[in-house]
Amino acid sequence: MRLNRRALFSNDRAAGSGLPAGLAGVCMRDDMDQSSKVLCGSSSYTQKFYIDDDFEKLPSAIKDELKVMCVLYTEDVGGVLTLFFEPDGNLNFSVTHEDDDFFFDEIGSYFKIKQIRAEKRELLESLEKYYRVFFLGEKPEEQKD
Repeated sequence: MRLNRRALFSNDRAAGSGLPAGLAGVCMRDDMDQSSKVLCGSSSYTQKFYIDDDFEKLPSAIKDELKVMCVLYTEDVGGVLTLFFEPDGNLNFSVTHEDDDFFFDEIGSYFKIKQIRAEKRELLESLEKYYRVFFLGEKPEEQKD
């Protein structure tokens, strides 16, 4: 069994890549960086959801929202969806699928990730801030009154 892997990057990463504007926010690369930190994932093959033990202290509402988001993605598109943090704290999506999975919808995957990024923007940005403060040791930004 061979898996195809694509990592889907955030808008700021895509902006400097020279890609057409329509692809900003969902550009692909061949593999995740070894120093990336997995947040969670879901598989249509095993029908399971996984959240890394390091993130068990997240509020249950956040974990539930991540679970629903990932499971709905894999039920709709297929394959395996993994959310991971890059070393700089950006949260990205990695999509893999088996070569012989003829039901995997690569085009639908692109649009579903784009939809998730738009609808869950606040959640994804909050998770990036959480990771930067608690894992990278950055100081939280001052809240404006």
